[in-house]
Amino acid sequence: MPIDVEKALAAEPSVRTITWTRRDVLLYHLSVGVRPDDLTYTYERDLQVLPTFAMVAGQGISAGTRQAASLDLPGVDVDLRRVLHAGQALTVHAPLPPSGSARLVSRIADVFDKGKAAVVEYESAAATPDGSPLWTSRMRIWLRGEGGFGGPAGPAAPSGPPSREPDLVVDTPTDPGQALLYRLNGDLNPIHADPAFAKAAGLERPILHGLASYGILAGTVVDRLLDGDSTRLRGLAVRFAGVLHPGETMRIAVWRDGSRLSLSATCPERDDVSVLDHATAEVTW
Repeated sequence: MPIDVEKALAAEPSVRTITWTRRDVLLYHLSVGVRPDDLTYTYERDLQVLPTFAMVAGQGISAGTRQAASLDLPGVDVDLRRVLHAGQALTVHAPLPPSGSARLVSRIADVFDKGKAAVVEYESAAATPDGSPLWTSRMRIWLRGEGGFGGPAGPAAPSGPPSREPDLVVDTPTDPGQALLYRLNGDLNPIHADPAFAKAAGLERPILHGLASYGILAGTVVDRLLDGDSTRLRGLAVRFAGVLHPGETMRIAVWRDGSRLSLSATCPERDDVSVLDHATAEVTW
């Protein structure tokens, strides 16, 4: 059986120390489309860090790591072509330093049965060497064809954005080579680079990483709503609703409601097909 639910949930947490440098942060910012002239994010002096860098911290070139061609989770043994990143949530407990180290504790928190698919929720918590919390993240991994094992279906999706017109709409273009740049952060899944592999997975062509669109969304919120101050973005949760191809545009809509934002992203080149939905951000003004 590709998924051993009992083994997955009973496994001991993975504990490791991760490190990163300013070079990793600068590469990440460029790979999610931060403007080259925004020196707060593209030059090492007085460098700020987008909170979503947490998703790749310890995985980049400076760490010398390479992603294996399998899903390295206890009790889960499936073909990468059947795997989709379904959602991502991040809570920021303190500003991320531009270089440093952290103790990262990770575990499978839940496994849900969606009938035709299974969903694995993978939680990671990072803290400084002295134990101060830095961030907590939760990744939702959709495993096609692995459902039907009789497990719980999981919680319903959160409500969508308000029915009124958005307070802000921003068109953010991506670069045709953006996936090739983003993968240098550590995610070397060939679905983002190899046309033949992408077609074997049922896709027209290689797609942009979901976490790249996640970073683009975070950068847009910081740039357009938070005066460029990344420390004011305290949390970001999204569902990956559809693919975005490198070179296409993300049309980002934002609805404000106090310290909580509702967001969505679509692709205008394909009749505003949904890319990110059920998205929320927690901010400080």
